[in-house]
Amino acid sequence: MTFWERNQLKLAPFFFLAPAILIFLIYVIYPIIDSIWVSFHEWNGMDKSNLKPDGTPNWKWVGFKHYIMLFTDDEEFYVSLFNNIRWLIFSLLAIPIGLSLALFVNQNITGMRYIKSLFYFPFVINAVVIGVIFTWFYNPRYGALTLVLGFFGLDPIPFLADENLATYGIIIASFFPGIAYTMILYITGLTGVNREMIEAGRIDGASGFTMLWHVVLPQLKPATLIAVVVTIVGSLRSFDLIAVMTAGGPWGSSEVLAYKMYQESLFNYRMGYGAAIATILFLIMDIYIAWFLYRLFKSEKTEK
Repeated sequence: MTFWERNQLKLAPFFFLAPAILIFLIYVIYPIIDSIWVSFHEWNGMDKSNLKPDGTPNWKWVGFKHYIMLFTDDEEFYVSLFNNIRWLIFSLLAIPIGLSLALFVNQNITGMRYIKSLFYFPFVINAVVIGVIFTWFYNPRYGALTLVLGFFGLDPIPFLADENLATYGIIIASFFPGIAYTMILYITGLTGVNREMIEAGRIDGASGFTMLWHVVLPQLKPATLIAVVVTIVGSLRSFDLIAVMTAGGPWGSSEVLAYKMYQESLFNYRMGYGAAIATILFLIMDIYIAWFLYRLFKSEKTEK
């Protein structure tokens, strides 16, 4: 019997996984390592005088210079970092709102199917379209928000032109698809809720919030975990709405780390500096994901 005949069942999974692993290494792992390597070099990404004769970049090694500059000389970096924290905190509001909507549209009421489809709609719209819609909505001259405020005798609020309000205006716009996504997760979770446990809770006198907290929510834990992870990761890598609605303005007040990385790399021609920002953002995500996986494994071990 040949080696292949003896180990065919053991080796087959590796052959099936090999293409996916190869693609993952090329398009995910390699760019991450390369970005970290670039962060230790000075290169504008454009100047041909910084290229070797064969056309490859002739980077100048600067060590931790970019990281030191970020934490000591760049005030905009701290503004971007603080904005990311604000995004992270306020984006989590989409989870309870999405849960509330899921409980509402899950009722057996005539016509609820059509109402449910309206709540699905924001999830399938492109983020750029949402950004344009909310830019019109906030317009202090003819936007819908101005019309509503005018109806109550209030002055227009220039959300996107006010450095103290611009970030919050964009976060509110992000609720539009975020709430729809969490609602879909919870509707999916509600279809798997054990009806016998609900009936047992009713027999024991549970109802309303008590039923929700002690019977329904524990069964929705997987959906909640996914919602929290996706929401937090999405808030840390927020970019598209900011690019469309304010381009980081006014005066850089609405920038986040992802957008600052984009600005530094492609507009200020500081590839190494932008890569350093990307590396810090990557480390922040890594710390959160590691903490989340630790809590997940710990909870599963406790349940066993």
